[in-house]
Amino acid sequence: MRIAIGGFAGLLGSALVTELRRQGHEVVTLTRHEPIEASDRRWDLDTLSIAPPFLDDVDAVINLAGEPIAGGRWTEDRKQRILYSRLDTTRIVTRALESSKRCKIFLNGSAVGYYGPRGDEWVCEQDGAGDGFLAGVCRQWEAAASEAPDDVRVVMLRTGQVIASQGGFLAKQRPMVRLGLAGRMGSGRQYLSWISLRDHIRVMIAALTNPEIVGPINLVAPIPVTNAEFIATYSEYLHRPHMLPLPTPAVRMIFGSELVDEALLAGQRVRGEVLGRIGFEFDDPSLARAIATAERGRR
Repeated sequence: MRIAIGGFAGLLGSALVTELRRQGHEVVTLTRHEPIEASDRRWDLDTLSIAPPFLDDVDAVINLAGEPIAGGRWTEDRKQRILYSRLDTTRIVTRALESSKRCKIFLNGSAVGYYGPRGDEWVCEQDGAGDGFLAGVCRQWEAAASEAPDDVRVVMLRTGQVIASQGGFLAKQRPMVRLGLAGRMGSGRQYLSWISLRDHIRVMIAALTNPEIVGPINLVAPIPVTNAEFIATYSEYLHRPHMLPLPTPAVRMIFGSELVDEALLAGQRVRGEVLGRIGFEFDDPSLARAIATAERGRR
């Protein structure tokens, strides 16, 4: 296949490009800057357009672009960037798809934050959106993707926390865990729905090639864990203590109350019913195995 990818330089995008090319696919990289590589094609966030030949020469497009959720305090300006970096890139794609006779597959980013804070309630793709800023972002993000033409197969990639050596949730936790200073956040009972990087890439490629996958799909491993279980599992792997809870007031002062309350103290216990239906087999079905895979990747 010939596949256009937005957000190709991020954690997910860079790993996806590498694997697609390894499998023999051709990749067009959508960039906000002047093209450098032969595979680069510029997309313009001001005009919401893609440079010729637009998406007319590709079979599928995958949009993973977006301002990092946990890149800093949620000021009003940052919240606007988080939202519109996702909406604008998605609208660029849907506009280009309107005139493309060839590109009929569209995979667009989303997140399990769609479900909002749900405590220990199990949720799956059929459940509605929850409350809060992140849920609102995901709801609007998916609505924008749904504006694609009717003859385009649209898949919303509701991603859990990605366990990887290069970045994401694990990399942010590593410094504190290695120092033996990591501990549960709040009660520690909030659920973390996660997936290893290599399984995430495998699911995206399955979504490209399996016509049965349409609409939202939860990219999560079979067994979500609580925050306390995550810290214990990671600390034990690195042979570090994990006794003291993190002081929530101090964390709120550093990151801001809204980010901490939504992204760290709340959680979702997510089931991947679509993955179960298609019989997807995980390379990393347990958190311990996913952490071991990620840590081996750092060596």
